[in-house]
Amino acid sequence: MHFYLFTFNINNQNSNAMDLKGIYTADNHRYDDAEAMYQRCGRSGVMLPKISLGFWHNFGGVDPYERSRAITHYAFDHGITHFDLANNYGPPYGSAEETFGRLMDDDFKPYRDELFISTKAGYDMWPGPYGNWGSRKYLMASLDQSLKRMHLDYVDLFYSHRYDPNTPLEETLQALVDIVKQGKALYIGISRWPLEALKFANEYLKQRDVPLLIYQGRINLLDREPIEEGILDYCQEQGIGFISFSPLAQGLLTDRYLNGIPEGSRMTKGKFLKSDALTPELLEYLRKLNDIASERKETLAEMALAWILHQKGVTSVLCGASSPQQLEKDLKCVHANPFEDHDI
Repeated sequence: MHFYLFTFNINNQNSNAMDLKGIYTADNHRYDDAEAMYQRCGRSGVMLPKISLGFWHNFGGVDPYERSRAITHYAFDHGITHFDLANNYGPPYGSAEETFGRLMDDDFKPYRDELFISTKAGYDMWPGPYGNWGSRKYLMASLDQSLKRMHLDYVDLFYSHRYDPNTPLEETLQALVDIVKQGKALYIGISRWPLEALKFANEYLKQRDVPLLIYQGRINLLDREPIEEGILDYCQEQGIGFISFSPLAQGLLTDRYLNGIPEGSRMTKGKFLKSDALTPELLEYLRKLNDIASERKETLAEMALAWILHQKGVTSVLCGASSPQQLEKDLKCVHANPFEDHDI
């Protein structure tokens, strides 16, 4: 695997990026495309890359470390400065953050101030009543654990990973405020909260001088719920950034399933993407989208990512990657053709 990394960087004309001992030096041209690559996150001082790298899959303890390393090197060498994690990403839980901690030690410590690192808490992480949801006890303890795993003194962004209907919103939000005041996070975000709870959170945080930086929600060509609910419009009006996760609907919005379910695909594993999701109606729609992408001289995936970035108020698209080559394809959407409203 070390040999693979060496040849990969040579092929990308980055002779300083990796020597045979595995010492990483970032590409000197990583910000050459900055004007196209970055945009402001709401009304903050933060500029985020239009494509951010998600650690949900492919960075756990079950995944080859050198592959994770190759992906993150390629990302940073091409201007992707935002790495998105969560406490229970893996598998097993916590192992994606442990992988990131190892990457910090091996490669990225000299570049800490060029990186924008996020993590989250809200889903199940450890047994018992204090390892889930949105209590102050859970959020505080989880972030402390995350910082230790990631070998960081602070994260740039900490999220409430999901809305908790049983914990008072004030408790969850005050914990987020105090996390910033303690210097453990620079900014606060929320993920998948309903619109009314989002409005409450925005006002609560503003009154305490810890403005809400960003909302993380799922927008893609198959799921437009945040648009339909008015969440994206509200974020834009209030100067809150928006980052979309699952932009390719876990692979449905690629050419992978246009001719059925291929062997070894995520759908055959059936954990998050079930085979019964690929109905005849959906397959027909995917083929129609693919025809539109072909007319635009783009792949279906490239068009799907570009469509999200075209939505007013969207700051960034959160992409996973199983290889540097996949990330290379995703990055093409930054320069995709504009959309007309009638295109899709």
